[in-house]
Amino acid sequence: MCWSTAAWCCTRVSKPAPGPGGSCAPLKLLAQHTRAAMNTQYPGAQVKPSAPALPDWLSLQGAVAVVTGGGTHLGLAMATALTQLGAEVHLVGRRADVLESAVQTLRQQGASAHAHPADAADEAAMQIAVQRAWQSHQRLDVMVCNAGGGQGREMAPDISVKDLEATLRNNVTSTLVCAQVGARAMMPARQGAIITVGSIHATLGSDPRLYGPEFKRSSQSYHAAKGAILNLTRALACELAQHGLNVNCISPGQIPKPGIDPITRERFTAQVPLGRLGLPTDLNGAVALFASPAGRWITGQNLIVDGGWSAW
Repeated sequence: MCWSTAAWCCTRVSKPAPGPGGSCAPLKLLAQHTRAAMNTQYPGAQVKPSAPALPDWLSLQGAVAVVTGGGTHLGLAMATALTQLGAEVHLVGRRADVLESAVQTLRQQGASAHAHPADAADEAAMQIAVQRAWQSHQRLDVMVCNAGGGQGREMAPDISVKDLEATLRNNVTSTLVCAQVGARAMMPARQGAIITVGSIHATLGSDPRLYGPEFKRSSQSYHAAKGAILNLTRALACELAQHGLNVNCISPGQIPKPGIDPITRERFTAQVPLGRLGLPTDLNGAVALFASPAGRWITGQNLIVDGGWSAW
């Protein structure tokens, strides 16, 4: 039995029709000719197979989202996921050229996207960026506090105060600033989702037997910063709940950027029960849950997305 891709059901026959497509070929041809005729008569409205609409509890149609660190890697992936749910996205980052490239990529996919160069740890700069995003539709629905990263690779005895302070600023300060500025914009509407980005290293150390002295590893400053973000998320969730806001954390596992060396990839992969390292798009489900109406009764939680790394 075969089934037509057209709107009609293909009838079952005892003998398949000759030619490609079997017994459904006549209906497939009819559907193709119908679309061709419609497209010729009404060139402004192309006839395409319809895609299923998102359910209301998952849709972000009409929503406005801000994503810090949104120009590359995890930030860009999360921004893309939000646009696929219907949101307009505003990307914030320090490099204007990177942001503009990301915005052009999103627009080519049919998304509504805008760039706002700013340091996520600078409250005044973030206030301006969020205000511009809010002005587009007089609303802010989603704030993704993604800006962060490591600042050095020293082993425990050699961590410098300078490294610690820089890492805390890049991660904890930027997360707090973005959450505060975002919350102020959301509170009048009494609804909104704030998503912070932690790491499996918020709750786990780095196994030196896995990394070895010849491999780069996350510094202890990074572990401290991500741990702080996790508890900051819980505290924010408790305080902002009275204003109708949800605050949750996504903690990714090993999702390397392109160019990871083969030996490191092999070592890391061996630690993942699901047998592969992560992709930026592996965060799509978590982002969709926390940003959409589906997560309205979830707050103060940490969702680990690591392929099972932390389950061993």
